Amino acid sequence: MTQILWHGRGGQGAFTASRLLGSAFSLKDSESYSLAFPSFGPERRGAPIRAFTKLDSKPIGNRSEISRGDFVIFLDDTLFSEDAFNQINENGKIIIATKKKFSDPRIIAVDAVSIAEEILHLPITNTAMIGAFAALFSDITLADIESAVRSNMAPKLQDKNIAVIKAACEEVKAVFEARKSA
Repeated sequence: MTQILWHGRGGQGAFTASRLLGSAFSLKDSESYSLAFPSFGPERRGAPIRAFTKLDSKPIGNRSEISRGDFVIFLDDTLFSEDAFNQINENGKIIIATKKKFSDPRIIAVDAVSIAEEILHLPITNTAMIGAFAALFSDITLADIESAVRSNMAPKLQDKNIAVIKAACEEVKAVFEARKSA
């Protein structure tokens, strides 16, 4: 099972991203299962929240929160701290929406705000982070994600969000190509 822990703030779309990713995975074939759910209480817009996505090739019975994931994704870099390293499994990755640079190979930084502002004209990073994830996770394709977006988002939001997903995926692939040649 692949487990993804999402960190965001209320209103940033962490649960939407979790749900879209789960949908993309489960729509690809009859052997793919997902579970996506949020963890929040009476928080208001802007308060820290967490969401979870579980992906597997068999039905998922464990509905508990994820404490250590294969991927930990931060929609907002102000939520990132050294504690994030305690939340990833061995060989896990941390994906952060930020302009900052990191030398730690476990951290993938994506300028998701700039991508979203350029395409959506809003600083909403959730779909950009799905694209970043897709660049790192071989068991899901951009076509799978596009299918989920078309099935779950309002038609007026689909094309721009798909463009954001593709742009973020390409940015992460470019970063990895640069790391290989360095």
